[in-house]
Amino acid sequence: MTEKDLNDRKFYPAEQEARFTEDCPEQTPQTQHPAYKLAFRDTDFLLRDELRPVRFQLELLKPEMLLDEARVGSTLVMYGSARIPSPDEAQAKIDAAKDGSEYDQLVAKRLADKAKYYEEAYKLARMVSEKAIIEEGLRQFVVCSGGGPSIMEAANRGASDAGAESIGLNIILPHEQAPNAYVTPYLSLNFHYFALRKMHFLLRARAVAVFPGGFGTFDEFFELLTLIQTGKMKPIPILLFGKDFWTRVVDFEAIAEEGTISKKDLDLFHWCETAEDAWDHISDFYELER
Repeated sequence: MTEKDLNDRKFYPAEQEARFTEDCPEQTPQTQHPAYKLAFRDTDFLLRDELRPVRFQLELLKPEMLLDEARVGSTLVMYGSARIPSPDEAQAKIDAAKDGSEYDQLVAKRLADKAKYYEEAYKLARMVSEKAIIEEGLRQFVVCSGGGPSIMEAANRGASDAGAESIGLNIILPHEQAPNAYVTPYLSLNFHYFALRKMHFLLRARAVAVFPGGFGTFDEFFELLTLIQTGKMKPIPILLFGKDFWTRVVDFEAIAEEGTISKKDLDLFHWCETAEDAWDHISDFYELER
């Protein structure tokens, strides 16, 4: 384009302007001082407490833009423990605890007993990914996990083995763990704010599979129930795997009997034990072919 083209932009892009600054040969006390840095290139400035609202906006925008560019229309979100072993690792977990306390041995056995849920998470992710549902040019039910180990790894692994891409929404923690090896690299996203991460889990979710887990899984599961119960979010299939686990650690019937929720609120989720159970419920809900 020339300067006479009507469609030519008249301002330089920010990236090009930044290069102008870098290429400036003159080094003076003024140009070398942090105050002279372009605001969007000044990390120390961006990390100031006063810039928290801007960081919120960036953490909302970046994943949204990347998922739009990846043509992700909807997701199958999979929540669950970061501690449940795969079937191949279950016996090793028991063996590792054999010299420990009775409590340690009990915990190891109970975690090993839950290895079947790693397998079901894998099967569900693979099954849905193989269906490769496309609507209006957008990919539907793209598998999305927290990007970590165990149940999350099983989800991304199932999608990967189906030849499909999948999403991992990691979070920065003091005991940082790398994303599991099965997350699609350009869909491997990292968050500072739990609130923004949880928002992105649900913005595109058209079904959520919840496996046995700890505080994080409880937090995500109960927030989802609350959003739907209060009408802030339209109903979607919530697939709750492991009735023995969940009814042991949460007495849902008692909460209803105490009157703090309605009996009908117990219908917000659907009990599942197998990947087939889950897909049958999703396909019935959306009137899809099985």
